[in-house]
Formats: sequence, structure tokens, C-alpha cells
Amino acid sequence: MTDLITARSGAAGENDRMTSVAIVTGASSGIGAATARRLAAEGFHVLAAARRTDRLAGLVAEIEAAGGAATAVECDVTSDASVAGLAAAAAAAPGPVTLLVNNAGGARGLDPVESADVGDWQWMYDVNVLGTLRVTKALLPALESSGAGTVVIVSSTAGHVVYEGGGGYTAAKHAQTAMAGTLRLELCGRPVRVIEIDPGMVKTEEFGLVRFGGDTDRAAAVYAGVAEPLVAEDVADCVAWCATRPHHVNIDQLVVRPLAQAAQHKVHRA
Repeated sequence: MTDLITARSGAAGENDRMTSVAIVTGASSGIGAATARRLAAEGFHVLAAARRTDRLAGLVAEIEAAGGAATAVECDVTSDASVAGLAAAAAAAPGPVTLLVNNAGGARGLDPVESADVGDWQWMYDVNVLGTLRVTKALLPALESSGAGTVVIVSSTAGHVVYEGGGGYTAAKHAQTAMAGTLRLELCGRPVRVIEIDPGMVKTEEFGLVRFGGDTDRAAAVYAGVAEPLVAEDVADCVAWCATRPHHVNIDQLVVRPLAQAAQHKVHRA
């Protein structure tokens, strides 16, 4: 924990010291949920944002049972009105908003371009790219007014390299990478860092299922023979490390892969 995060009061009613607020989108599962837990352990009050409020309620209860602080916020990043609600929740939060983790995203399908489902591409662009745009626009004023803001964009190594069947997803992730770099240039001289984290192979409970329409066999095959893919907690660790560096330190781009994955196309399988 750094000097950017003030200590959280030890008992109810002790509000003499403010807590920095972190907002995590896509917090109902996977990397988002793991990041919310980790940031709460680091001392942030976490606004856990996602569409599935039942899952958020369980996450908040878990964080609070561990001694952390969190608030569930229903948010669909594809909806302007819903994102406006997230900004309103941030304005009512118990401290300055210093960290935004744009984690909401996902993939659909693995079809070649010639037979691609346009609806899948539209969904991937709206969630990954426009969702990040909506949320970042809505929260930038609060992040800047804190005097020590940080925007984290959780993208992917798919934002660096293309592969067969991944045209829609890699296009969306390349766009997120372009957005991160552009935003960093535009905010130069203002007190907001922009950090891009690009994981490779991460095994979570839902990413593959969403991509393959609930087909458990196809989802499992992605990780077949890989003894130790990354897990959500590994990425959450990266987010926390980047976010808790002294504010003059900007980790522009962090690429993280499991040892078994030497490159996007080179994976050791037992």
C-alpha cells in the first residue's frame, strides 16, 4: 500500500481518515472479482461494478468478512445510462476515486473472417472498446480531481498479435491498446496515470464458456496439457502492483504470460 491510500478506519464512525476508492468493472467473476478482493486487501474501498448483482452481493460479503470495504454497483458498460449510474455511485463514495480498473470484456466465437458473425463482433467491440470508453469518460473528472488518479485497462496479448479465428477479439483488443496509448498522450501533464495490462493465457471459470457459447469441452481444450496457466489472482496481483507504485511511476504496459506460453502461438503442452 502506498502513500496514495489512506488508512481505513478500524471501527464504524471513525471517519477522520479518508479511504481511496477503486472502481472495478466486470467484477462479478474471474479477473474482476479477484482484483476487487485484492484491492480491498490493499486498503481501497472498492466499488465492484457488473450486471449480475447477485454475484456482486456475494463478493461484497466476502470482502467485508475479510475485513475489507466494498460496495456493489449494478452496471452494464454497454449502456450510457448505466455508466452514468456508476459515476453517480462514485460521487457518493466514501473517499476520493483514485483508481479505475477497466476489466469488463470478453470474446465470442472463433470463426474466420469470411464466416464471422457480425453480431459477435459488435458485442466484442461494444463491451471491450466502447465499454472502456464510456466508463473512462464518466470517471475521468473524479480521477483527475483526486490529484492522483490511475486508469488501468485490462486488455490482452491479443492486442499485440493476431491469430486465425480471432479477428473480432484481436481487433477489439488492438483498439483497447490504441485507446490506452492515446489517452496517455492526451493526459500528459495532468495527474492521471494510464496503465495497460495485457495477460496471455488465463484460465478463468467463464471466459472460454462465453467464447464458445457454453460448450464446456471447447472451453477446456484451450488449456489442455498446460499444467499452470495464469489464474485470475495472478492478474489481480499485477493490477495491485501497478496501482500501488508511487504516483510518479507509470507502468505504461505490462505483458504477463504463464511460463508455458512463450508467445501467442507457442504453448508447451504436456
